[in-house]
Amino acid sequence: MRDKKEFYSILTDIWERDISEYVRLIGDFDFTRYVLKINQINPDQLDAPTLLMIRVPQSIAGFPPHLFNTPVRRTALEDFLTRKIAAQIESVARYDQEGLSRRRLSISEPGQKILPRTSMLVTDEYVEARIYASLPQRDGRITGQFVKEIFFEELPEVVNAALVYSNIGAGELEEFVDLMEDADQVRQILPTRGLVSLVGEGSHLARMDQTDYPDYDHITPLTIAEDLVTEVDVPNAGSVRGLGIPSGITLILGDAYSGRTELMNAVASGIYNHVPGDGRERVVTVPDAVYIKAEAGRSIQKVDISPFVRKLPGDTEPDQFSAETADPCSAQAAAAIENLEIGARALLFDETSSSPAFLTRDSRLESIMSAAVEKIVPLSVLARQIVDELGVSIVVAGSSSVAEFIPVADTVLRIEDFHVTDVTKDAKTIAVSMPEDTADTGGITAIVERNRWIVPTSIDPSFSHMDQVIDTPDLKLLNFGNSIIDLSGVTQLADVHQTTTIGLILYYAKLRYMDEGRPMREVMDLIDRDLSTEGLECLSRDLRGDLARPRRYEIAAALNRLDTLRISHID
Repeated sequence: MRDKKEFYSILTDIWERDISEYVRLIGDFDFTRYVLKINQINPDQLDAPTLLMIRVPQSIAGFPPHLFNTPVRRTALEDFLTRKIAAQIESVARYDQEGLSRRRLSISEPGQKILPRTSMLVTDEYVEARIYASLPQRDGRITGQFVKEIFFEELPEVVNAALVYSNIGAGELEEFVDLMEDADQVRQILPTRGLVSLVGEGSHLARMDQTDYPDYDHITPLTIAEDLVTEVDVPNAGSVRGLGIPSGITLILGDAYSGRTELMNAVASGIYNHVPGDGRERVVTVPDAVYIKAEAGRSIQKVDISPFVRKLPGDTEPDQFSAETADPCSAQAAAAIENLEIGARALLFDETSSSPAFLTRDSRLESIMSAAVEKIVPLSVLARQIVDELGVSIVVAGSSSVAEFIPVADTVLRIEDFHVTDVTKDAKTIAVSMPEDTADTGGITAIVERNRWIVPTSIDPSFSHMDQVIDTPDLKLLNFGNSIIDLSGVTQLADVHQTTTIGLILYYAKLRYMDEGRPMREVMDLIDRDLSTEGLECLSRDLRGDLARPRRYEIAAALNRLDTLRISHID
């Protein structure tokens, strides 16, 4: 292996030469305390940063084994170190005369949620960070002085400060890893306690401007009536107290300013672990919970929405419903069936993001709207059947418009000024008539278990002469070949790097599993298996540091919204 003296010698030799000479930096170089690995440099695409692998042996890094002795703790440690690298890169960044940062190093910086990523790898032998460098050039020539600053000033400082255990606050790191382990323990315990979610007492649920970040200036902590408190034992904090949202049908009542929407958003976000100080780090939800919203204008391909919609305009059959731009009610019905199809165990709904026709109907108008009523069967009518037949839990939140759920709800909660009480007994005394569905659906189970078979040729990432074009302009947009997949209705997509990964997963699935038609659920099962056994590395021939693992539900959501998707048949 070459050493840093040879690296410096090469750097001196290519000083002010044509940028094509950058390829001489490819290889492995021993910098004494770490190894610098550069696998690829493309001088024709220097606008795209170059990936640097920085590998520090554990004899120098010195991270105690107990910090990464389980998959959960390893993910937490890797996430923590990624954040440390990002912070250190910011601290060594150069600034121009206007005071703007001119960072030449970067790493795929996480948001508030902790996810398995490719930006960092911790093993018994080494710690490897995958950092991107913008290699400087001016007028097609290598600006050697700036390259020297990157590799011999900035990079050593970043590595020493962020990848050596003795230089990191041990207490902060231990708290971070322990918190994630505790949250994971709660998530495993929830089904055994008959719970969908545990919302920690004192959690700060409000977000600023609907973003993922906390608004510390306007926070009301969640409080819970004592008879509602659930306590779960965890390995590090001893126990966690909070609001246990039970399995079955739970109705949460509250107006727009009560904290109801914030509570539902937090429950939906609880499928992920959050960093300390986020406010939702003690909000934990089962991993197979899906937030379903109305999404006007999305494409739908052969989804059986007949449990919810009995008759469509133009005598279109609802058992194989397709639409280029669906209306809000049919779109929400399709989303519910699509997620049940691939294994969702809990469905979350809030009236502010739902179609009124999908959620409920006013039984007082039944006598004068009988023909119209028969066309749509709302969730309030089907909820009991879904829960009893499929074992799926349903959580609905709203105000007076969701009163029709009271007769079928197992639990009714009220939230007011972020204080939650159990009002089940009082609610059951209210006279709410529930219209019955007299039509024969053949059972919701039979419909959910019908398989939609994907036509392989409909998944095409090619564009012009290129085999694949996968690009992520932002969190909720995915360019896939000639298609633009709009993911604005997929609320639990948490990170732009997840969106990038979804694009690669769709391409990977096409190459590996779509040589013939397969059912949607089988494809998701195969992808889950590969990501769990082979990791995110299986998605690309080249090493990458910008991937984050998505759930099967967000992958399927992107596939279902691909405008070229075709379903061959339903069986």
